Amino acid sequence: MSSREKEQTIALSAVFQAAELVSILAKTGQVDNASLQPMLDSILMVNAASTEDVYGGQWDCQSNLALGRKISRQALGKERSSVNPDTLRYALSLIHLEHKLSKAPNMLPLIGQKIAQIEQKKAHYDSVLHENMLASISGMYQDTLSKLSFRIQVHGDSRFLQQPQVANQVRAILMSGIRAAMLWRQLGGKRWHLIFKRKALLNALESRN
Repeated sequence: MSSREKEQTIALSAVFQAAELVSILAKTGQVDNASLQPMLDSILMVNAASTEDVYGGQWDCQSNLALGRKISRQALGKERSSVNPDTLRYALSLIHLEHKLSKAPNMLPLIGQKIAQIEQKKAHYDSVLHENMLASISGMYQDTLSKLSFRIQVHGDSRFLQQPQVANQVRAILMSGIRAAMLWRQLGGKRWHLIFKRKALLNALESRN
């Protein structure tokens, strides 16, 4: 097992965590902030010293991504059938949408500018979970990724999805999922690895227990 595979599992866990959070939020209208906050914080971590630092550093990374690691192990292992089908669809869609983004060079500087603006705004609020921060991240998603030819369709309870605050949370989580998918690609991760490198990725996930 290589250190690169260990790093890849961090990014992959984050992709699955974002996918699971969207699935839960769309159906229930609420989500666990302990799993949500590190995902949103990661969007603003543009110059992290390590992959672990994107998700809280060496000591907090594992706990911050515990949900995603659990779903990753299930999806790659023998418990695939226990994973919510929507979660699997969102995870694959995030990887696909990020691939589209990588082919749109004009959009990347725009995202960078918007992240810098949101970083400045964060100084005025106590947390990235503040509704104004969520609205800003949601707006960034709408102004950029929503313009690409491929769009992620979120299914759930319309009573919740029609609420502006829930809709903002969904888009903010999707943005964090794109951040994770970009990290996955930068670390050499490819969609076909989820089929043909499952054993190696599983071993790397288990070694992080």
